[in-house]
Amino acid sequence: MRRSLAGILLAFATTTAMSTPTTDAPRPFTADDLVRLERVSDPQLSPDGKSVAYTLRRTDWDNNKGVLDLWLAPVDGGAPRQLTKADGNHSEPRWSADGRWLYFLSTRSGSAQVWRLDLTDGGDAKPVTELPLPVSNYALSPDGRRIAVSIDVFPDCKDLACTKQRLDERAKQKTTGMVFDKLFIRHWDTWKDGTRAQLFTLTLGDDGRASDPVQVSCGIDGDAPSKPFGDASEYTFSPDGKTIVFTARIAGRTEAWSTNLDLWTVPADGSQPPKNLTAPNEAVDIGPVFSPDGRFLIWRAMKRPGYEADRLAIMLRDLKTGETREVAPGWDRSAGNLQFSADGKTLYTSADDVGSHRLFAIDVATGEATALTGPGHVAGFSVGSEHIVYGFDTLTQPVDLYRIARSGGEATPLTQHNAALLSDIQFGDYEQFSFAGWNDETVYGYVVKPWNWRKGRKYPVAFIIHGGPQGSMGNDWHYRWNPSVYAAWGYAVVFIDFHGSTGYGQAFTDAIRGDWGGKPLVDLQKGWAHALKTYDFLDGDKAAALGASYGGYMINWIAGNWPDAFKALVNHDGIFDNRSMYYTTEELWFDEWEHGGPYFANPQMHEKHNPAAHVAKWQTPMLVIHGEKDYRVPPEQGIATFTALQRRGIDSQLLIFPDENHWVLKPQNSVQWHDTVRAWLQRWVGG
Repeated sequence: MRRSLAGILLAFATTTAMSTPTTDAPRPFTADDLVRLERVSDPQLSPDGKSVAYTLRRTDWDNNKGVLDLWLAPVDGGAPRQLTKADGNHSEPRWSADGRWLYFLSTRSGSAQVWRLDLTDGGDAKPVTELPLPVSNYALSPDGRRIAVSIDVFPDCKDLACTKQRLDERAKQKTTGMVFDKLFIRHWDTWKDGTRAQLFTLTLGDDGRASDPVQVSCGIDGDAPSKPFGDASEYTFSPDGKTIVFTARIAGRTEAWSTNLDLWTVPADGSQPPKNLTAPNEAVDIGPVFSPDGRFLIWRAMKRPGYEADRLAIMLRDLKTGETREVAPGWDRSAGNLQFSADGKTLYTSADDVGSHRLFAIDVATGEATALTGPGHVAGFSVGSEHIVYGFDTLTQPVDLYRIARSGGEATPLTQHNAALLSDIQFGDYEQFSFAGWNDETVYGYVVKPWNWRKGRKYPVAFIIHGGPQGSMGNDWHYRWNPSVYAAWGYAVVFIDFHGSTGYGQAFTDAIRGDWGGKPLVDLQKGWAHALKTYDFLDGDKAAALGASYGGYMINWIAGNWPDAFKALVNHDGIFDNRSMYYTTEELWFDEWEHGGPYFANPQMHEKHNPAAHVAKWQTPMLVIHGEKDYRVPPEQGIATFTALQRRGIDSQLLIFPDENHWVLKPQNSVQWHDTVRAWLQRWVGG
């Protein structure tokens, strides 16, 4: 039900969120509410620890997009205020060392460039860069004398003007054919155009204007930062500002099947070529951070080449002696972004942990890890001398900012951006449960009650299966697969963190390899049986299963291997045929790891759990959804699923989005998605 502030804080101390309605006429949460919520992200504490800058996304419904602005909140309490109001998007706030200037990325000029605000005089923002190409992301040197920027350029161009001219000439051409001689040809949702993300540094003058850029990633045949989701956390300045360490994968002809991201060091003035710091490790090395005194470098590293979901261990190198060791080798979690305490003795990170995503403090000397937050999801954090400010959300609470002491303790809310919109909303209670899954190993899941739950009644069920497959669907707020929307439609919701999920130890995550339709299906079957036995308000005769990505694969697998379990199915961007998936997806390392190598070298493993081989047993009505710009699971997988259903004479629908990728991101498309899913569920299971 709707959370009061006390209820929000109680979520830190209890796994089962309680509820207290505070209005006489509460209403259910809707998909329209979901897309109109204000989204808080990227908190950044000021050097004096008194203020936190952050990004707020609001929905421009008429133009079908999100709009980003910068906000500032007092850490000791008080109303936040909006800092940017110009046209365009404004994001990535970063403080100067003296706290006077707030730098940020802005598109107000028509191109993404770095700007800055003087917070002492309240004046207008001024441009720092005015480059001929857009800046993708940036980082400030600690001494404030340099800025590093990532820009997409043609590798053979000597300057930015060359790339700009070539792109302008290409736009005027009448021919549209593209010629490739190696992979990638496309990635995530974009066809490759021959450019690479490269790092440049610029010197900042006394007036704040940047000099001409100097490329520091020269000779690197790869993207810095990595694509498609790499950002400024993949490169960093040393405390004295003289050195940059960045992350890049040498592409060559192996880029599509290599996870060999390395750390490279280079003088910030570009006077020498980059040197590889992690060449011996052929797996992922990412996220470099210097200790405050500059003596140590930490980063996160995987150990198994080709495996994108291996445990991210924390590595520490003494830059004086070259000695390298793992910090907290006994901590069986995969670390997120890292930050040092001011004295360099403590590391802060976040990690999936038994259905939550918690903030941890790790003693550098002993490796002891201490959870600082309870059940729920930490969404970004910033460490100050006394406090940590972090984003926090739960299954029934979108992200807001909170403050805690560096040692943990009681959390204090700093923002309540959606309080007005949610003031009359009633959410359904939720509860985490566990059961004996595959091989009688402990597996966890959640159940969410309908918003209008009443004791003694039974409710139809939405059984949601998460993607990844190395991921987790737990106690967090989601903008695409949000259980509260289904609860508002009158459904109870059940979801299971099956074998392969993250946050339960690396062996649990590894267990899905080569067994996509085995252990996870057993977990889903046993979890469903446990939920039906435990929660008498679940109507097992009126249930639908829904999933996306790997979850969509599992929907197709269930259709042929558990065909009598559900009255209806919903498959979003799901894999239909493992063979065609291997030969059309972009990141081949994923399929090759999961199924034991390339299809041509090990076809039997790819075919072992291939949904296409079981179409003859399909009988359940299915809604199929796909995005035409999805190059991770290409749209032909969804079309093939729909074709199989139609040819079998099974009731089915296809919803396809020409302008969406693996996700549905446009606000109005999201509402259409939810309306279509709701109509499908009501048709087959009621609600």
